[in-house]
Amino acid sequence: MPTKNAGRGASGGDAEAESKAEIALEDLPGIGATTAEKLREAGYTDLMELAVASPGDVAEAAEIGTAIAQKIIGEARRKADVGQFESGTTLLERRKRLGRITTGAKALDELLGGGVETQAITEFSGEFGTGKTQLAHQIAVNVQLPVDQGGLSGEVVYIDTESTFRPERIVDMAKGSGVDPTDALARIHVARAYNSNHQMLLVQKAQELAREKPIRLLVVDSLTAHFRSEYVGRAELAPRQQLLNRHLHELLRFSDTYNASIVVTNQVSARPDILFGDPTRPIGGNIVAHAATYRVYLRKSKPPRRIARLIDSPNLPEGEAVFSLTTEGIRD
Repeated sequence: MPTKNAGRGASGGDAEAESKAEIALEDLPGIGATTAEKLREAGYTDLMELAVASPGDVAEAAEIGTAIAQKIIGEARRKADVGQFESGTTLLERRKRLGRITTGAKALDELLGGGVETQAITEFSGEFGTGKTQLAHQIAVNVQLPVDQGGLSGEVVYIDTESTFRPERIVDMAKGSGVDPTDALARIHVARAYNSNHQMLLVQKAQELAREKPIRLLVVDSLTAHFRSEYVGRAELAPRQQLLNRHLHELLRFSDTYNASIVVTNQVSARPDILFGDPTRPIGGNIVAHAATYRVYLRKSKPPRRIARLIDSPNLPEGEAVFSLTTEGIRD
């Protein structure tokens, strides 16, 4: 059975990092069996997750005092060697071992630097009918492909917030990608999120599942729908953004821990002050803009074509790619 450490090893982590991850929480001073179980239920399963947590979050999760939580975090940081600097050469070599998932369209893969990257959040935003959910479905199929075919031989967690997941579409795309439809559906673990709190809870549940199965992709379709409908008006903007920020950081932590790709779709809103050009912009403001590693804006073209524009990336230039929505899935 695949384990989390096996998943991290696939990302090229060294043996020393793996041995540190194997140190049990109970080995830390101040943590007994009961406290360790509470921490695991809250998503703190290894030293690194505990070392980078805040004392307040740990205290709340384990139902202990803040002072005790600070001591536990300090010991976890000491054993995990948190805060050590690495050379740019070391980081470059590590990035070469990141996984990538093909979208099914060569032009779109090239736009993303080779495909959807692991240990990163890739956001697809756009108006209705631009192909956001279609891309999410296609990537959920393609991640199951072998590495030499553009996949990661992995499974998927799919958080559906708008009731748009369609198993029938997965069947079509699986046939087009040469994947057995029954196997493809069995490897996609779908949960319907009924509100923003449920949506955040499902990320924690995904962590539990990832300890048992090789989850290499987590999809949230869509990211902001519940936050947008539940927190209305300027008075609710601050609490909405705070929760959204926390949600995004939990997604990032998931991607780092399990060497997984995070794909989120996002709605757009119209800006009435824009007189020329496209008046729409993705929901979520600077919180989503800063948290998403790659931001792709989709727009319609002559059917069945769609245009994807890379509007933000830490290392890739802005550019556009054209792809098609076909019966078999995403194609050039």
